[in-house]
Amino acid sequence: MGRSTGARSNGARSNSADVAAEAKRVADAASRDLTELARRAERILHGRAQRLKSQSREAATAADAQLETARTYVVERVQERPFTTTLAVLGAGFLLGLLVAGRRR
Repeated sequence: MGRSTGARSNGARSNSADVAAEAKRVADAASRDLTELARRAERILHGRAQRLKSQSREAATAADAQLETARTYVVERVQERPFTTTLAVLGAGFLLGLLVAGRRR
């Protein structure tokens, strides 16, 4: 009886060692896979951030050009008709004043 218990004990130790070795192998593989996934995600996010940065610059440049065009237009109209422009601005200010005053009541 002692021999069979010892054989089972050795078999259980061998099985435990096999299970531990397999668990370590799986854990190492998972660690490598996670590291690779993190690298891929970083590359993808970096590429998208660069693309967004480029698009933002393009949008800012276009907005600057449009603002300059609008500024030039306003300056030209004011120079062409200073009296009409002054009246229009005063009228707009008056209307805004009425709107703001009406909300306070």
